[in-house]
Amino acid sequence: MTTSTTGGRADAAATPLVRIDVWSDVICPWCYIGKRRLHTALEQFPYADRVEVRWRSFQLDPTHGEPLPVPEMLARRTGASPAQVRAMTQRVSELAAAEGLTYALDRAVAVNTLDAHRLNQFASAHGLGGPLHERLMRAHLAEGAVLDDPQTLVRLAVEVGLDRADAEQVVHGDGYAAEVDADARAARRLGATGVPFFVLNDRWGVSGAQPVETFASALRTAHSAAV
Repeated sequence: MTTSTTGGRADAAATPLVRIDVWSDVICPWCYIGKRRLHTALEQFPYADRVEVRWRSFQLDPTHGEPLPVPEMLARRTGASPAQVRAMTQRVSELAAAEGLTYALDRAVAVNTLDAHRLNQFASAHGLGGPLHERLMRAHLAEGAVLDDPQTLVRLAVEVGLDRADAEQVVHGDGYAAEVDADARAARRLGATGVPFFVLNDRWGVSGAQPVETFASALRTAHSAAV
């Protein structure tokens, strides 16, 4: 499968028949689960080499201010007790574990993800959008990294192969904000009110972290219509 988000002329034999646009927030635990289930479906799909996945920006809370521990954020947002919050995070952590993911939501910090998305847009423009998206999600959900910290963002960018000076310029500037906003507006036009949100060939939508078979069925449908 190809995960390139850049343009360019490809060899006809490698031209994707199925393009999957995925709107996701890098601090969303359900997005990581959905991503892993899509990956599992693609591993089972016989034409995975003709599938292109493009990661699109979506902020769950564009108004989020100062960093806040996830348990505290959930308690404020839902009015749940500490015990109820623990039960909520335990449940989603168990679902993640079933997909081979290890969550540490007790250490995760909710932040405004605009800078992370801007950096991911930059990575996408250099063919590394998929790897950085993965690294950002793992850093937040499993490692307790604070994804509005400039040094952390630059470190993660370098880890996936981006140039340090270029990453620093993006993080400390305002570049790629227009691309982030364009993705958000595109999601709203499609009726997305939350993430993850998957659209295959601009025609078939899958909302939420659906079971693997749901993604497999959508892949078969999109591929059959394209050939």
